[in-house]
Amino acid sequence: MFDIIDNILQYPFITRALIVGVFVSFCAALLGVSLVLKRYSMIGDGLSHVGFSALSIAVAMNWAPIIISIPVIILTAILLLHFSEKNKISGDAAIALISTSSLALGIIAVSITSGINVDVFNYMFGSILAISQSDLILSIVISTIVLILFIISYNKIFAITFDENFALAIGINVKFYKMLLAILTGIMIVVGMKIMGALLMSSLIIFPTLSSTRVCKQFKSVAINSAIISIMSFIIGLIFSYFCSTPTGATVVVVDLLIFIIYSLIGVFKQKV
Repeated sequence: MFDIIDNILQYPFITRALIVGVFVSFCAALLGVSLVLKRYSMIGDGLSHVGFSALSIAVAMNWAPIIISIPVIILTAILLLHFSEKNKISGDAAIALISTSSLALGIIAVSITSGINVDVFNYMFGSILAISQSDLILSIVISTIVLILFIISYNKIFAITFDENFALAIGINVKFYKMLLAILTGIMIVVGMKIMGALLMSSLIIFPTLSSTRVCKQFKSVAINSAIISIMSFIIGLIFSYFCSTPTGATVVVVDLLIFIIYSLIGVFKQKV
């Protein structure tokens, strides 16, 4: 196993992809625990569509894609929470409205300019060849910031995940931490889009937690197990995609699916014992 990894890491572009993938997988899994348990998992999918739209428009206009996309993602996350809290539009309907509209705008922007070029294709489906040295540095910096904020806010996020009324009663600013969670999720989606693709990025958020909850019952154990699953799934998926010449993002999702099936079987077995 280690010989295989050592052989693969001789290629700089795979080394960059591995580092970025591990950082993004780790942070996405941690954020995904609260999103899935609060039934907000579709926020990740909606924001990934918005991210793709912003990136597509930025590429079409020759703007810096990530610099443009991150503010757009943050504004969208705030808008989604506003709709949800004001009950003007239900949460799932708001996500569907914004994600499909933004995806349509992105496709129109691409079609009337240069069409589906290499950059747009990479953002849609992901490509380990697209990870540059600057992407590596930016991903490490942003992932580190997200991880620090998550650790600092861990107790608050834990409280709002299970009981918002209790969190309010003990003085936690529930609205702020819900917004923080959504914003951090959106940022990680933008960062991971080049390697996983906009259409598959939400899988890093959803699958690890779904797998962990089949076996683990405590928030902390679910979070730790989700992070381990996410990192291992990415590494295994990257190795298989290298040897089988398959898309990295899709291969990672298939590995995640297999792990989910295994954990589900383990969960059923534990219940019967």
